[in-house]
Amino acid sequence: MDKFSRGIVKSRFVIFIVSLVLLVPSFFGYISTRVNYDVLSYLPKDIETMVGQDVLTEDFGTGAFTMIVTEGLPYKDVSKLKEKVEDVDHVKKVIWYDSFVDISIPTELLPQELQDAFAKGDATLMIAMFDTTTSADETMDAIEEIRDVTQNQCFVSGMSAVVTDTKNLSNKETPIYVLIAVILCSIILSLTMDSYIIPLFFLLSIGMAIVYNLGSNVFMGQISYITKALAAVLQLGVTLDYSIFLWHSYEEQQELCGGDKKEAMAKAISATFSSVVGSSITTIAGFIALCFMSFTLGLDLGIVMAKGVLIGVIACVTVLPSLILIFDGIIEKTKHKPLLPEFRISKFVAKHYIIIAVIFIVLWIPAVFGYNRTSVYYNLDSTLPESLPSIQANNILNDKFAMNTMEIVLVDTNLSAKEKMQLANDMKDVDGVKTVLGLDALVGPAIPDELIPDDIKSELVQNGREMMLVMSEYKVASDEVNEQCNKLEEIIKSYDDSGMLIGEAPCTRDLIKITDKDFKTVSIVSIGVIFLIIAVVFKSISLPIILVMTIEFAIFVNMGIPYYTGSVIPFIASIVIGTIQLGSTVDYAILMTTRYKVERNNGKDKKEAVTIAHQTSIQSIFVSAMSFFAATFGVGVYSDIDMISQLCTLMARGAIISMITVLLVLPSMLIIFDKLICVTSIGIGKRSKKNKEEAL
Repeated sequence: MDKFSRGIVKSRFVIFIVSLVLLVPSFFGYISTRVNYDVLSYLPKDIETMVGQDVLTEDFGTGAFTMIVTEGLPYKDVSKLKEKVEDVDHVKKVIWYDSFVDISIPTELLPQELQDAFAKGDATLMIAMFDTTTSADETMDAIEEIRDVTQNQCFVSGMSAVVTDTKNLSNKETPIYVLIAVILCSIILSLTMDSYIIPLFFLLSIGMAIVYNLGSNVFMGQISYITKALAAVLQLGVTLDYSIFLWHSYEEQQELCGGDKKEAMAKAISATFSSVVGSSITTIAGFIALCFMSFTLGLDLGIVMAKGVLIGVIACVTVLPSLILIFDGIIEKTKHKPLLPEFRISKFVAKHYIIIAVIFIVLWIPAVFGYNRTSVYYNLDSTLPESLPSIQANNILNDKFAMNTMEIVLVDTNLSAKEKMQLANDMKDVDGVKTVLGLDALVGPAIPDELIPDDIKSELVQNGREMMLVMSEYKVASDEVNEQCNKLEEIIKSYDDSGMLIGEAPCTRDLIKITDKDFKTVSIVSIGVIFLIIAVVFKSISLPIILVMTIEFAIFVNMGIPYYTGSVIPFIASIVIGTIQLGSTVDYAILMTTRYKVERNNGKDKKEAVTIAHQTSIQSIFVSAMSFFAATFGVGVYSDIDMISQLCTLMARGAIISMITVLLVLPSMLIIFDKLICVTSIGIGKRSKKNKEEAL
């Protein structure tokens, strides 16, 4: 390691130049990585709703649809509007009143299902079907073009429209996320570090690591918009500590090396690498735990962030030392006394450890109670800004047609006309179902089957399967629509074992089931892996329990607060926040416990060892937590995408709660369980015991 460190110091100019050159391919990798804005596409590919999506694409040549509402337009103008929409690239077919009969025929002569589906007062409804999938780039481009060619004469609703607006909003906000995080981190670092300019080099080094990480995502093909939005902010928050460690070690080594800065940096790199590797392992383990989710958004975020932490460590011991040495003159000129307050609570904490422990035990009850009752939402468009065109369109669709979602039913064409008619009637009887449209629904007294246009037949019948459209008044992710989907599937299967129910509502119902299981899996894996890491690091059985329990308490408090404030959090937060908070803030506990171990082995009694460990760790823990808070808090306040906002708010609050818990609760636990720790750990308290025996 010593040879490696000296090589970095010697090659600092080469490293700096190479680090700049690597930004170029990283940038091209970044812009070449597709971003996926459809969260539902991360559901397991083998569940029936996702298999049905593939069948729809392969057999019917359509993977997405959208509902288009017009108001106050004469039918002849609606017909012209329909033609414009059909001319848009990747719009396969637009279904409306004139798809079946001439618009001169009164709607009263149409079957009731068609009347209810396509006209309500002065409003009309068209269904546009695409030859691409819900979140395909081509579909989103088509949505934008539909809006352009119709010139605000209609409202485009549905999942594809929501995905398009999410993309536009996310692309507009993401650069601002990074700017806010950088500004707030710079303020914190300028106040807590002893140089006004050194934070700039910290952020420059981390910024390069972030670009390398985002650029290397190209091998994944695509990443989620959530991952894209959080990656830079989260990587900044969890890897900033490493830069602080290096700087403090460098300053320490300068005094020991008599001012020889090159020698000091070489030793600082060696010392930092050892401590940072240990620190980063728990963070990486937390992110890797996300990869065990069957809902593969966790895999997406887990790989990107685990990779980001690893790249951050490498940049910290290569790029940052080079920057510090090259720009040493500027750094020296901007030195100042740190503005950190002097923390004098260590003796107080050690003295009142019993009271703190009692409060800790008492608070477990409301923390766990709130944690288990915090409400989550799964409807991804429910908390987007009302000003978005898709949200406005969804509201109008609900107001005019009492409809919130449309699902697709696929059944075997071998079913008799009588069976298909009975199937449709049975589905209409399910609570909340407004209309069921299929070929048999089009056969009424005014429209004999042979008069149904061939192009409509071809859209609804392909490769031995027939498509039916089910319109529902229930909102996606509601208990009512989930129960409705269950009943519809039961009815479909009673007629056709191979029948399928496809669409946003059944996919979201499956999402609820799958993520509930994922939550348990991720929690067990993250706690288990981090437990083992701490056990190996400290060669102890009791310390992993104490440290993990301390941070888990902070997680319960953090995730329980929404229950008491009446807030509803996004489903993904309930899965990933605990893992991220555990992996990134357990380092605070490890830092203090490491010093406690040293002091116990130096002959100090338990209270004195804990007091020294607390006093020497408090500043580092404070700066680390405040940096994480700064990187995420501003984004939480700013973002109009509730999922991003809430995730960042929970991470920011979690950092502060973990800091407070480690500074107050952990010392009490170490004092109370000191004897147990010494008995169940290898190399803790043994030297202290030997010293006492020698004194006697």
